[in-house]
Amino acid sequence: MAVTPQVGLLGGSFDPVHRVHIALARAARDALGLEYVELLPAARPWQRGRLGATPEHRLRMLELACAGDPGLRVNPIELHRAGDTYTIDTLAALPATARYTWILGSDQLANFHTWHRWRELLQHVRLAVAERPGTSATPPPELAQALAPGGLVRIPFTPQPVSATAIRRDLAAGRPVDALLDPRVLDYIRTHRLYLDPETP
Repeated sequence: MAVTPQVGLLGGSFDPVHRVHIALARAARDALGLEYVELLPAARPWQRGRLGATPEHRLRMLELACAGDPGLRVNPIELHRAGDTYTIDTLAALPATARYTWILGSDQLANFHTWHRWRELLQHVRLAVAERPGTSATPPPELAQALAPGGLVRIPFTPQPVSATAIRRDLAAGRPVDALLDPRVLDYIRTHRLYLDPETP
C-alpha cells in the first residue's frame, strides 16, 4: 500500500530569499516529519506592491539557496501562471497525491482571513505557523472558529528579526548583508547588480 507523502509548502516573494526563509523551511520539515518542503515564489502577490527583482532573478536565487539540500525543492508553478497570484489557484494545480502543510509566519497568520477564498484553503491544507517578532502565533477569532481540529500546528522556531525589505534597503545603501544571505545568493545579486535602486520598496 502506497504511503501518501507529507509535503510542506512555503510561499513568498523571496525578494531576495534569505537565511531565515531557508531555516524556517528546514525547521518545518524536521519538526513536522515532512518528506520535503516546496518553496513557491510568487509571480504577482496581490497584497504586495512592486517587487525589487524580476521573477527570473528571484527564481534563480531561490534555486541557489536550496541547492544541495534534497529536503528543499523549488516549484515555479506560480511564475508560469498569468495574472495575480492566489494561493487557492496554486493548491488546485498541485498533484492530489500528497498531503500538504502550508507554512507561514505569525504575521501572515494574523492576516490569513483576508486571503482570497481563505475558507476553501483550509479544505486543502493544514496550517503550520512559526512565530515572527512582534506578532502572536495565536489565530484571530474568525480563523480560529473555521479551523478543524489539528488544522493548525506550531513550528518550534526562534523569532528572528530579518526581513527582505530591510535587506533590500541595506543593499541599496551599500551596507553589509553577508550574515543574512547565502553566499551564492549574494554573489548572484552582486553579479546582476540587483537592488541598487534606493526607491525599491
